Amino acid sequence: MTNAACAPNGKVYNAGYHRKTDKTAIPVCTILGVDIAAVNMAWFIRYVTENIGALSGDYVCVTCVHSIVMAYERPDYAKCQNGGIAAVADGGSLSSLSQKRGYREAGRITGPDLMAEVMRISAAKGYRHYFYGSSEETLGKLNQRLQEQYPGLQVAGMYSPPFRMLTQAEDNAVMQRINEARADFVWVGLGAPKQEVWMANHQGKVNGLMVGVGAGFDYLAGNIDRAPQWMQRLHLEWLYRVFQDPGRLAGRYLHAVPKLFWNAYIRGR
Repeated sequence: MTNAACAPNGKVYNAGYHRKTDKTAIPVCTILGVDIAAVNMAWFIRYVTENIGALSGDYVCVTCVHSIVMAYERPDYAKCQNGGIAAVADGGSLSSLSQKRGYREAGRITGPDLMAEVMRISAAKGYRHYFYGSSEETLGKLNQRLQEQYPGLQVAGMYSPPFRMLTQAEDNAVMQRINEARADFVWVGLGAPKQEVWMANHQGKVNGLMVGVGAGFDYLAGNIDRAPQWMQRLHLEWLYRVFQDPGRLAGRYLHAVPKLFWNAYIRGR
């Protein structure tokens, strides 16, 4: 099987990448053109742990309402969402919609929850982790909290990239640095759409399973509080995030939420 990853300008990368696992083994529900993995956390953790070696070089998208609407509007970005081994449902509205469409086992898999579940079993399984993204300060806090909460966790490396496009030489050096760390998981915290584009462009080049977790670094580092459980149950965590950072997020979700509701729930796309 070959796979074509993407960039914002639509350029195709890694057309010769050969996936080592069968992507069709993961049931999906297509929502607004994105194949959302219709599985729950336990299923997905079992799948990853059983196939971790074969998943090296591939990637996982953690897809929220904002990113799925962006993919609906931008075909090039939809290719990034669909180009990895899976796009899991970060948003509760996406998992509930999958259930309404007949996928009863579909569950919500958020970035911080996925990280926490993998960290919890990592010491016993000997997994090594690399963290790419965020600031030096956040990475330092993240490392400290992970070591406190998950004794025996192996942090193979961390890197905070500059807020600009890397030169080819810089990118090659970063890839060498990551690959020399021999990580099983490469956690990518660049935010959407940057992290999905980055993973797609580095598919087959990175040793380890890349997972784009958005603000997951900030959550586990303690920079951001999770919404109360009642808001999570009602699929309102996005609203809690808007209250925390209205200047950056209000416009994003005022656009994305109605568009998802109209096109996915009403029009059935």
